[in-house]
Amino acid sequence: MRFAFLVLLLALPSAAQAATTEEIFALYARGDYEQAVRQGEASHTAPGLAIAARAVLAQDVLGEAPCLSCLERAEALARQAVAADPHFALGQVWLAVALGYEARIIGSVKARLKNSPAQSRAALDAAIADDPRNAFAVSALGGWHIEIVRGGGAFLARLAYGAREGDALALFDRAARLAPGNVAVRYQIALSLAGFNADKYRARIVTELKASLAATPETAYEKKIQGRAAELLGLMNQDTHETFDLRVRKYQGFPD
Repeated sequence: MRFAFLVLLLALPSAAQAATTEEIFALYARGDYEQAVRQGEASHTAPGLAIAARAVLAQDVLGEAPCLSCLERAEALARQAVAADPHFALGQVWLAVALGYEARIIGSVKARLKNSPAQSRAALDAAIADDPRNAFAVSALGGWHIEIVRGGGAFLARLAYGAREGDALALFDRAARLAPGNVAVRYQIALSLAGFNADKYRARIVTELKASLAATPETAYEKKIQGRAAELLGLMNQDTHETFDLRVRKYQGFPD
């Protein structure tokens, strides 16, 4: 009898059994970010750890103020994902994104001392090499070009890092073709251009914000992002430049 009971126990699913990638993503998708992080860490897999990093990034982006320690946590998780599988594109993408948000808090000088721009570029190049149709990677690389040009000017950006405004636009076009109905990708293109030169790229920003709003949100994060897209579009239509610029800066993760 005791043996039969033991066999029954062994047949039951273990509470400590690692969640599947689909289960971890489901936690992220419904906005249960801390649980997604815990399950992602417990999986010890590149996809699980990448989702954990993405969950921490979502919490930071949606928070009221940027959190450096949170971003460093996301970076650490993304690096674990890359270590588990360097060819899993999303691990590289969220590593680059975490480094980019960190740079906005610590400033460009400290970011250069950490070699963050070069690390981000290397991560995104690796992601696109392994998954050329990954719209997150493609749009993030476009954002990398824009951010480097914004911070150092066209000449120095090209000289130091090979960053070009024209390359950013080409990558944004490619990302939009790859994921025309992705809320986050279209919003992020708009936000990058708004932070760079809102007057020059006004028409493109409006197009991207409208595309983000027209898309179907697939996660709790995307629903929140659509709210921001609607707010920014409203501010653009009202021509409230100062308020618009302040909102863009906040949503890009710059400290007050």
